[in-house]
Amino acid sequence: MAGGLLRKRDGHHARVGFVELFFDLVFVFAITQISHTLLAHLTWLGALQAAILLGAVWWAWIDTGWITNWLDPERPLVRVMLFGLMGAGLVLSTSLPEAFGEKGLVFAVAFAGLQIGRGLFTLWAVRGDPILKPNFQRIVVWASVGGAVWIAGGLAEGQERLLLWLLALALEFLGPVTAFWCPGLGKGSARDWNVEGAHIAERVGLFVIICLGESIIITGATFAELAWTTPTVLAFLSAFLGTVAMWWLFFSAKHEAASDVIAGAKDAGAIARAAYTYAPIPVVAGIVVTAVGDEMALMHPLGHVEPAAVWVLLGGPALFLAGTAVAAFAVWGDWPRSRLVGLVALGGLAAASPLLSALALTAASTTVLMAVGAWETLYPVQRVTKIA
Repeated sequence: MAGGLLRKRDGHHARVGFVELFFDLVFVFAITQISHTLLAHLTWLGALQAAILLGAVWWAWIDTGWITNWLDPERPLVRVMLFGLMGAGLVLSTSLPEAFGEKGLVFAVAFAGLQIGRGLFTLWAVRGDPILKPNFQRIVVWASVGGAVWIAGGLAEGQERLLLWLLALALEFLGPVTAFWCPGLGKGSARDWNVEGAHIAERVGLFVIICLGESIIITGATFAELAWTTPTVLAFLSAFLGTVAMWWLFFSAKHEAASDVIAGAKDAGAIARAAYTYAPIPVVAGIVVTAVGDEMALMHPLGHVEPAAVWVLLGGPALFLAGTAVAAFAVWGDWPRSRLVGLVALGGLAAASPLLSALALTAASTTVLMAVGAWETLYPVQRVTKIA
């Protein structure tokens, strides 16, 4: 019965199922929670804490995305597993605002339970597969060690919790890079990660849509509560066009081309790890930070801009461009010049920020994103398919 839980690979694109989209709904709430938490604690410490929480949410989601690349979500047992993960994810999401306060242990237990439970279920499901079984034995070990560190941090307080969770998050990042090396079990190989490229690309694209949707929700909700003065309306238009620009840049022809490349690559697992596991992290962070900046610009479009606001208003678009540039390099092996020029332009805006209002900064950063999109649309680059 377990072997029947695996997807049937027939060379066709494994479309994302409705149950996978249903699972993603939990993370709409999670992203909103992180945005509000960052806005309420706009300090270096608050930014670090938000980054840790976003990292945990990302790994909870992307690890599930990888699992459903192998397991068939149309099977009842896999669906039950996904519903269980949704429950743990909802508990995790509700605890996010107080994760570094009174609900630290709740957050840690929910995250550890999600990671370990998913790993154990998948290990059982692939127990008859000679390649996937040893991989998930290693993954369960890493999840168990990491889960223990997360829970230890939940039991701790203050700076000790922060340090333990930084260590726990580092373990989440190191696992795939080291091919989940374990004493006595050795390490796996990315070539053994038989991924369906179009599916993993679509899953990541849908998560980006979730984040962009969260940005629209924040913009619309904030604008609806404000007096519609000329500066506020202009800030609203800038925020909306900035979201459109990020959609344009992410879902350009490169997105479809990248999924085709990974589908035909000899080492599809390594490309998927770089382009669809690590590179999207700054992309998602950029969208979240940009949403916070848009809300700040809507509430205070004119007047002096504090340094923290400058970092948010320009740092969000910069993170987004940097992440998409890294993804392009992971797939094709070269850096997209247009996006690097966009990063330089944002750096120039940072230098001029003392002279600019929040409205001017958000409008200028949106202009940069739109200009990069127009450049790539008018002058598309013919790329050589990466096959290694």
